[in-house]
Amino acid sequence: MGYRKIIERHSSDINNLAELLFKFTNSYRLLIGGASDLNSIALAKKKDVRDAIRRADELGEIIDELLEVIDYCNCAYFKYCKIKSDYINCKNNLNIIKTEVDEELSFFNEIEKKP
Repeated sequence: MGYRKIIERHSSDINNLAELLFKFTNSYRLLIGGASDLNSIALAKKKDVRDAIRRADELGEIIDELLEVIDYCNCAYFKYCKIKSDYINCKNNLNIIKTEVDEELSFFNEIEKKP
């Protein structure tokens, strides 16, 4: 398997982790909101409020671990992107790019002149 394919799969894994983080964060916010609601209800038992806070804390720990994993995984992906960009920048011929942009601008100018 080519290195590019490995990095594409790695990037996909990072995107999956980011999606998990989004879902866990939303769940965490809901758990905190639920605990707050319970706390404001006069009839709520203290045990129920403590249990709701404990669940939110447990999910918060999972979110912290997920952030560590994402941070760790990003290093390899960012390094790949930087190396690839450096290589592309070295290989790019500025004159070719300028010519390509000029041709595209000329093409659009011709289209605009037509009635």
